[in-house]
Amino acid sequence: MSELWKPSVTVAAIIERGGQFLLVEEETSDGIRFNQPAGHLDPAESLISAVSREALEETAHEFTPEALVGIYMSRYQSTRTGEDVTYLRFAFSGQVGAVHDQPLDVGILRAVWMTYEELIATQEMHRSPLVLQCVDDYLSGKRSPLAMLYTHPSVTGFSYA
Repeated sequence: MSELWKPSVTVAAIIERGGQFLLVEEETSDGIRFNQPAGHLDPAESLISAVSREALEETAHEFTPEALVGIYMSRYQSTRTGEDVTYLRFAFSGQVGAVHDQPLDVGILRAVWMTYEELIATQEMHRSPLVLQCVDDYLSGKRSPLAMLYTHPSVTGFSYA
């Protein structure tokens, strides 16, 4: 095998307030979809920093992770391009904070609060089956302490010379 296979590492914020969940409506290669505030882990970034950054960029809401809801692996094949990608998703729950007056990430149409019933009713528009799976795991009480995650200083303090 000449190519090195590796999954795409992503983070997702499971944000609940008053029985509603904060999602984003976004443009994807498969059309308009709903997803948790989520995105890729960037170089020199911890998982916890990544999920806070993604939530802010995609919803304009501050997010403070408090627990790891789960680690998920899924495979996606684009209906448009045929591209096959495996995702390794780290989903976090936590507290939503201040809302900022800032533009949302490119491709994000809006941030929207949805009840669980609305999530069920819009399943065909979810970015992946993991959207509902993460919420179901959150609602069932699945939580692991953030101390389970360790980021060596070489990740965030390493400089490329």
